[in-house]
Amino acid sequence: MMKKKICYLGAGTWGFCLASLLASKGNEVALWTKRDDFAKLLAKTRQHPKLPNFEAYETVNPTSNLADALEGADFIIESVTSVGIRPVFEQIKNLGGGNCPIVLTSKGIEQNSCFLLPEVIVDVMGDSHRKFVGCLSGPSHAEEVIEKLPTSVVCSAYEHDIMGQIHDLFSTPFFRVYPNSDINGVAFGGAMKNIIAIACGISDGLGFGDNTKAALMTRGLHEIRKLSVTKGAKSETLNGLSGLGDLCVTCLSKHSRNYKFGHFIAEGLNPNQAKEAVGMVVEGAYTCVSALQLAKKAHIDVPITEAIYSIIYEDLNPRDAVKSLLQRAIKEEHL
Repeated sequence: MMKKKICYLGAGTWGFCLASLLASKGNEVALWTKRDDFAKLLAKTRQHPKLPNFEAYETVNPTSNLADALEGADFIIESVTSVGIRPVFEQIKNLGGGNCPIVLTSKGIEQNSCFLLPEVIVDVMGDSHRKFVGCLSGPSHAEEVIEKLPTSVVCSAYEHDIMGQIHDLFSTPFFRVYPNSDINGVAFGGAMKNIIAIACGISDGLGFGDNTKAALMTRGLHEIRKLSVTKGAKSETLNGLSGLGDLCVTCLSKHSRNYKFGHFIAEGLNPNQAKEAVGMVVEGAYTCVSALQLAKKAHIDVPITEAIYSIIYEDLNPRDAVKSLLQRAIKEEHL
C-alpha cells in the first residue's frame, strides 16, 4: 500500500497509540488536538503523559490547527469522544474537508438522536459522504497495542472498497484486522459493552465474586443482542470481536476506564468524583443515556442498562440496584 497522509483527530492514549502504529508503517500523520498547549507538549517530548515509556514516530506531527491537519489528507481517522464527534465534523465540513475515507474508532451512541457514530457522520456531512465512512472496533487497549502485544480487531464500512482500505491501512503482524461488512453491528457492540463494564466494576467493588461478574457479562451480552435489532445489526456480529471480544476485555481488564469508573462508584465516590479519579472519558456513562432512550422507543427491556442509568443519574444505591436485578422474575433462558 502506498504511503498516505493521515489526519488523525484526537490525541488521547488511543489516538496517540494508533497514530504511532500508522506512522510506523511509513505514513505521515498529523495528530490533531484542540488544545494548543497539549499539541506543543507532544511535539516537544514526543511522549504521551499517560504512556510515558513510548515515543511517537518521527512522522507523527502534533498540531492544534485543524485546517493544517486536513490539508492533503488521504484518510481522516477519529479518536475524539462520542459526544465530540458531531462538533468536530461540523468544523471539518465548514473547512471543506472530509472528501476521503473517514475511520471512526470511538465507541458510543449519540444521545437524543440515538444515532450510531457512523450515522452521526452521515447526518453531519450528508448522505453523499456515506461511501467514505467506516470504523475500527474490537478488544484493544492502547497500553497493550503500543507494546505491540498481539491484538485482533474488526474493521467495517458502508462500502466494501473502503473496508478493504481500512484493513490494509491498519494491519500489521501484531495488529490483526478482520473485515466485517455489518457496520451497525460492529459499531453497536463497541458502544454497549461499556455499560456492562461499569456494572462489572460495581459488582467487583461491592465484593461480589466471579460468578456474579460472569452472570452480568452473559446477561449483558443478551441485552446488547436484544437491543441491536433496533439498528438492523446481525446477531452473529455480537458474538465476534466487536461484541463478545470487546465485552470481555472491557469487563475484565485493569486498563478499562469504564470498569474502573464502576469500581470507584462502589467504593463510595459519586459519579463526578469517579470520573475525575479515572482521569479519562468514561463513554459508558454517556452511552447508557442514549441506550436507554433507544430501548424505551423500541419497548425493549434492558434491566442492566437501566440500573446503571439509575445509579449514575438518579442516585440509586449500587447495592439496591443489585437487589433489584436479583428480584426480577426469572424467565426461561432464551439466546
